Amino acid sequence: MNHRIEFAQTGGPEVLRWIECPLPRPGPDELLIRHHAIGLNFVDTYVRSGLYPVAALPACPGSEAAGVVAAVGADVRGFAEGDRVAYADGPPGAYAEWRTLPARHALKLPDAVDFATAAAALLKGLTVQFLLQQTYRPRRDEIILWYAAAGGVGLLACQWAKALGVRLLGVVSSDAKAAQALAAGAWNTVVWPRENLAARVRELTGGAMVKVVYDSVGRDSFAASLDCLAPFGLLVSFGNASGPVTGVDLGILARKGSLYVTRPTLHTHVATRAGLEQGAAALFAQLADGALRVHIGQRWPLAEAAAAHRALQARQTTGASLLLP
Repeated sequence: MNHRIEFAQTGGPEVLRWIECPLPRPGPDELLIRHHAIGLNFVDTYVRSGLYPVAALPACPGSEAAGVVAAVGADVRGFAEGDRVAYADGPPGAYAEWRTLPARHALKLPDAVDFATAAAALLKGLTVQFLLQQTYRPRRDEIILWYAAAGGVGLLACQWAKALGVRLLGVVSSDAKAAQALAAGAWNTVVWPRENLAARVRELTGGAMVKVVYDSVGRDSFAASLDCLAPFGLLVSFGNASGPVTGVDLGILARKGSLYVTRPTLHTHVATRAGLEQGAAALFAQLADGALRVHIGQRWPLAEAAAAHRALQARQTTGASLLLP
């Protein structure tokens, strides 16, 4: 038998239920994967809450996991039973002991990358890769502003930016998280909202402000982020931790210096197999040479996914979090 987390209606963490279900069979172009580790990501809370709609209910959340191929469906090429694989952008359904997955979403794991590292780093690492190397490519010694610098994505961003010679100014919510971001490679930190964000950025940049802000908070930080940008600067809004940004007056971009705003997603960047493999190759190379080290701050049994969601939304986590079958 198989077990998975399911929700029959959207809402808070209380809608998540641990159920027993039949073992799935792979269809054409699908793999059956036995999970060893499952990534917990903030996007999972968007799916559960209904902010990101699912095709039908009941549904199983989760888009990132690592495990072993247990069976291969018809017409699958390039994979065999026993392969170690991971994925980060498949259809929802990762919160399960076993699941079927379209083979086009799976990546073979290098020998040096274990299941926990893959499940903790793939989605977050691919996100950092496209943000730093495709959305905006900061120059060496350039100061960039990055929210949630002690989170799973943020700690990887601190390390990757340092490897590129970029000075990452991390926005964090406590002194403890500031210490974690600095240890990971952040150039400096701002404890926000205790410190005035724009004033601190002005001080650290000698009044120049920054050319790019990477903002995963959303609604509550949108105005503060714009205030930190230099003329012609770019706000990269890549998350909605506090809720989505709505009702934007485009005139404010003109008044604050002909600013730019973009809302990129990982899904767009890995929509093609070539895009997925390019991003994964860059990530695996960073992991292999030691430039990136994955900090797994929390591990929960898969059955306790509701508790994990509560902790994530209350900002009680640091680094990456895993659910373990």
